[in-house]
Amino acid sequence: MSVAEPRRIVLFRHAKADWPPVPDHERPLAERGRMDAAVAGRKLADTGIAFDLALCSTAARTRETWKLAVHEFPERPKTVYEERIYDASPGELIALLNETPDDARNVLLVGHNPGVQALADILAGAAEGDARERMSRRGYPAAAFAVLSFTGSWKSLEPGVGTLVDYWAPTE
Repeated sequence: MSVAEPRRIVLFRHAKADWPPVPDHERPLAERGRMDAAVAGRKLADTGIAFDLALCSTAARTRETWKLAVHEFPERPKTVYEERIYDASPGELIALLNETPDDARNVLLVGHNPGVQALADILAGAAEGDARERMSRRGYPAAAFAVLSFTGSWKSLEPGVGTLVDYWAPTE
């Protein structure tokens, strides 16, 4: 694949988590979260994006979100469970995405707030339609996702290079 072809990144926040007396990393999804994860999976499948790679935090709630969402996809992408996504800053997430092989065109990252929302804001130097306004108005609730596009190699991904193409949240 040429680095001149557009790439897409989908930043997907895990669905609503429960609060049982377990370490934060091991928190499972709440019942609403399980329903929202499946709905988000259908919405992601409806985008028509063929994901080459999914990067998923190792936290229980992100793994469960991904398992329920990907079940809705026509094809399961290669999935890498990455502990560096848990509690990552936007800069740490960019550094991780910079490691993506250039043969991957479309990448989905399943992570946590505030990092995922901040990364969407930082990468989006431009926006199509009302996507930025909807994301600003709604915030980045559980199970929300943003679709960004950019041109260049993954190593060139940096603040402001992306265009916010779409945004979806469970209450949209």
